[in-house]
Amino acid sequence: MDRCCSLARRFADGLTAAGFDVVNDVTLNQVLVGFGDDSRTDRVVQAVQDDGTCWMGATTWRGRRLMRISVSGHSTTEADVDRSIAATVRLARAS
Repeated sequence: MDRCCSLARRFADGLTAAGFDVVNDVTLNQVLVGFGDDSRTDRVVQAVQDDGTCWMGATTWRGRRLMRISVSGHSTTEADVDRSIAATVRLARAS
């Protein structure tokens, strides 16, 4: 589980560095990130799902729509996370 938590922090750091809003303290394997308003966040989630590089879902937390990233695969690598961050950033900037 420690490795998944570390990879979740890597996601959070990468998305924060790209200018997106990580709203939770990443202490476990979960990351909640917003991309502006609720509508845009839903568009980004859908674009990521359609892209197929990785799969992330949407959630509502404290009244706000967010992308929920859950790192739980035992075979997930840092390279996988970096590729997923790059795809998410690319798709978010196009949305």
